[in-house]
Amino acid sequence: MAIQRFENNGRMSKAVIFNNTLYLCGQTCDEGDIKEQTATVLAKVEDLLNKYGSDKENILSITIYVKDMKDFADMNAVYDAWVAKGHEPARACVEAKMARENLLVEMSVVAAVK
Repeated sequence: MAIQRFENNGRMSKAVIFNNTLYLCGQTCDEGDIKEQTATVLAKVEDLLNKYGSDKENILSITIYVKDMKDFADMNAVYDAWVAKGHEPARACVEAKMARENLLVEMSVVAAVK
């Protein structure tokens, strides 16, 4: 089975499909507070999932990076309202130094293709 790469820019691909598994690059937003950024990131994730043959019910795992764990509860409030009930993915959340000062959250997703 061939590896399919989408929306590549010379550094990375936004999405990669191999063996009916979809891998999304880290999704970010650099405007707003943690709740606004989380909502925007999750919307971007959902758009990419739909664009490449998956959806949030088929997410296998999400790795979440937050700039400061003080924002953990607020990020979770938005995430918990978004995640498909009964289809919660495996998840990890860590505090991380971000690539740009305004970034508060980044999410990397692996999902099954429908």
